[in-house]
Amino acid sequence: MFAAEFLVVILAMIIGARWGGIFFGMAGGMGLAVLVYGFGLAPSNPPINVMLIMTAVVLAAATLQTAGGMDVLVRVAERMLKRDPKHIVFFAPLIAWLFTFMAGTGNVLYNLLPVISEVSRETGIRPERPISISVIASQHAVPSSPISAATVAMVAFLAPLGVTYFDILVIIVPATLIGLFIGALSIYKKGLELDQDPEYQKKVAEGLFKDMDAGVAETKMKEASSKAKLSVAIFLISALAVVLIGTFPELRPHVTNAAGKSMTVGMTQMIEIVMLISAGLMVMFCSADPGKITSSSVFKAGMMGVVTIFGLAWMSDTWIANNLPMIKSEVAEIVGSRPYLFAIAMFIVSALTHSQGATVGAMVPLGIALGIDGHTLVAMYPAVCGYFIIPSTGVLLAGVAFDNTGTTKIGKWVVNHSYIIPGFVATFASVVAGFAIRYIFF
Repeated sequence: MFAAEFLVVILAMIIGARWGGIFFGMAGGMGLAVLVYGFGLAPSNPPINVMLIMTAVVLAAATLQTAGGMDVLVRVAERMLKRDPKHIVFFAPLIAWLFTFMAGTGNVLYNLLPVISEVSRETGIRPERPISISVIASQHAVPSSPISAATVAMVAFLAPLGVTYFDILVIIVPATLIGLFIGALSIYKKGLELDQDPEYQKKVAEGLFKDMDAGVAETKMKEASSKAKLSVAIFLISALAVVLIGTFPELRPHVTNAAGKSMTVGMTQMIEIVMLISAGLMVMFCSADPGKITSSSVFKAGMMGVVTIFGLAWMSDTWIANNLPMIKSEVAEIVGSRPYLFAIAMFIVSALTHSQGATVGAMVPLGIALGIDGHTLVAMYPAVCGYFIIPSTGVLLAGVAFDNTGTTKIGKWVVNHSYIIPGFVATFASVVAGFAIRYIFF
C-alpha cells in the first residue's frame, strides 16, 4: 500500500503539471481524496500557518507593486546595467538576483529583460548569455530572499528545528551567488558572437534594428514619485525587521494567553503582523489603491502559490503522517547517508510544480519526517529552482520574446533551450556551495 499511495502523490503532481498554475492545488485535493477514500488514510491538518504567512507576504509585495515601488526598483536596475555594459554577462544576473532578493518576487525581471537585451546588442554581446543567466538568477534569488513566499514557508517549517532566518540567509545567500557566478562562467562564450551570427546578421541586413539604433524605439520612464520611493523604503524596512526579529528572539513580545500562561509570540505570527503593517502603511501613505492590489500580477501569482501549497502540501503531509513509521524505517537511513538524493528529489518536484513555494510545501515536511537536519535542508534549498527545465513559465518565455536578435531560443526538442546549461550549472553549484557552508559553519 505504501508504494501505491506514493504513486498517487506522484501522479497528482504529474497531472497538476499537465494543466499547470492554480490547478496544482486542485490536483493535490484530488490526490488527497484518493488517499482518504481509496486507501482510508486520515487527512492531516491543512498547512494553515504556511498559507497565512505566504498570504501576508504576497499582500505586502502586491501593495508595493500597486504603489509603484516595483517601477522604482526597475529604474534603478536599468541605470546600474548601463554603467558597465561590457561585463553584462556577470552584472545582469547579479542585478536580477539583487532586485528579486529585495522584492521577494521575480516579477521585477519582466521589465529588466528588454533592457538587458538591448544593452547586450548595442555592446555587441550575444543577448542569450546575460538573458539566460539573469532568468536563472531571478529564480535563485527567490529562495535567497527573506520575504519571498517560499522562504517564509521554509521558516515556518524549520523554526521548530531551531533554524533561524539568519541561519537560512548565511547559507543560502552566498551559496546562490557562488552558483550564479559559476553559471555565468559556463555561458560566458556560449554561441556565436553577434557579428558572426547569420540569423542576426540577416535581421541587420533587413533593417530591423535601424529604428532602435536611431533611438526611435527608445522609451523613457516617468520620474518616480516620492510616494513610490517611500513604498520601497517601507517594504525594505519591513523585510529588515523580519530578519532581525527572526534572528533575535528577544525582539518578539512576551504576552500572556487566555489561560494565563506567559509566552513569546511565534515567528510566523510576527512575520504576518509585520507584513500586514507594511501593506497598510503603503496604502495610507503611498497612495496604493486597495481595489487594485488584488488585480496586480504579484497578487495573482502569489495567491496561486498559496492555493498550490494548500492542495499539494496537504496531500503530501497526509501521506507522510500516515506512513511515518515506514518512511523512517525504510527511507530515512538511505537519505541520511546520501542527502544529495533528497536534493535531487526536490529538484525533480520543482520541475514538475514550477513553483519554489509548492516544492517547499510538498518536500520539506517529508525531509523533516526523514530526520534530515534542518541546516542540511537549507543547504539543499537551491534545488527548488528546477523549473527552468521545461520552459513554459512566463519569465522563461519572456526571455525568448524580448531577445529581438533571436539568440535566446527554445530548441526543437523543447528541453534543448538557452536556459538549460546555466540552470543546471548554477543549481548544482549552489547546492554544493550550500553543503560546504553548512558543514563549515553549522
